[in-house]
Amino acid sequence: MKQPRSRQEPRRMGNAAMVVTMLISLCVLTYIKARYCSNPFPKAAEVEVVEIDEDYDSTRYKLDGPIGEEDLDPTRPTCYNTSKRSERCAAVGDIRVDGNHSLIYISPLSKEWKTKPYARRHDPVAMDEVREFTLLPFGGANNDTAVPPLCTRNHSVPGFLFSNGGFAGNLYHDYTDVLVPLFTSTHHFDGEVQFMISGIKDWWVDKFTPLFRQLSRYDIIDVDNDQEVHCFPRIFIGATFHRAMGIDPTRSPGGETVADFKRLLRRTFRLERAVASRTGAPRRDRPRLLIISRKSSRRFLNERAMAHAAAMAKFDVRIAEPDNHTDMPNFARLVNSADVMMGVHGAGLTNMVFLPSRAVLIQVVPFGGLEWLSRVTFKDPARDFDVNYMEYNVSLEESSLRDLYPKDHFYLKHPYDVHKKGWDAIKTVYLDKQNVRLNLTRFTKTLQQARDLLPSP
Repeated sequence: MKQPRSRQEPRRMGNAAMVVTMLISLCVLTYIKARYCSNPFPKAAEVEVVEIDEDYDSTRYKLDGPIGEEDLDPTRPTCYNTSKRSERCAAVGDIRVDGNHSLIYISPLSKEWKTKPYARRHDPVAMDEVREFTLLPFGGANNDTAVPPLCTRNHSVPGFLFSNGGFAGNLYHDYTDVLVPLFTSTHHFDGEVQFMISGIKDWWVDKFTPLFRQLSRYDIIDVDNDQEVHCFPRIFIGATFHRAMGIDPTRSPGGETVADFKRLLRRTFRLERAVASRTGAPRRDRPRLLIISRKSSRRFLNERAMAHAAAMAKFDVRIAEPDNHTDMPNFARLVNSADVMMGVHGAGLTNMVFLPSRAVLIQVVPFGGLEWLSRVTFKDPARDFDVNYMEYNVSLEESSLRDLYPKDHFYLKHPYDVHKKGWDAIKTVYLDKQNVRLNLTRFTKTLQQARDLLPSP
């Protein structure tokens, strides 16, 4: 005999249907509110996305035309993303910069904006070190707009505001995050632009003053500490990033290329050599090898033996260790005198920007599966700078890590699993704690290969 159904079962089914109906209604209401209702507590506008890319790969899509600072498209928002790494604000009108209070008053301006003028917006660690500026509207029909201060200095040229906060001070980031984007964004002004720098480090500005003088005819303004209210007819805040140490000419205001940037460096630092040679510079009968030395981690433990082996292989050898206080023009000329430059990752290989065309850069990549890092930082940029690129991947036998850990240690056996733990783990294990002792036989063969890449006289 069948058991009679409980009287509670229809009630349960009815309750379940009611719950499902309520959930569906709640979802619909939530969607309608999110889609059509304004926030009852409005904040300053977020930067709108006009275009976003993954550090921009021109093979992925083609833009219809160049995106230039001079192209002040009225249909664009005041502030917009120019890549995954960079955002820019541009305005025309009555513009008053009260940098001491991080305020920029603009008329006309439809709403308030906030921005940090440093081309690494995807990196919160770097951006924590960048001062934020607020763009305030004034002079509108509404009475709730800001009351601007009076101008104390008037400028007839555009203002360009950028930061040397973030990771500036590290030479690679100096060029990738600041100098190359700055060149891309301002070269077309032909010097008629006023630079304002936030987060100024005096030694950093002194180091690159020769370059700034090529891009602007006016003294730099320390915008954070300046007591003036600077007034401009136009302003641009933040430089445009294309790719690491690279420029896409289809996106540059004046069609600038890396070759143009390299010519600017040659003019700035009076670099004489345009092209490397298998026989070296005039009055030399051998190519010059410049070894970039380090005193901290990632040192060459047999540096003197390397220099001797290179001399026996008929190279003119120089060893140098640049730092933040190195005389930039003199060091640039030393690099320009080299036909081959080599160093461990992080040793100042960014100085390759001063190498003559068709020179050779040898990046010594520490043990630990770091080939991907070497490609992004120097292999791809070397091609843009017309420099031949070689890698010397350090074996475990050449690494000091073999003396720190047992031969079966996780760090030595499974470096890619260490990578899964993130950048801090990679840096701590394979960069901060590692030195290298190159196999001299292998090193000599690498130098022979480098010589073969050099152009004949």
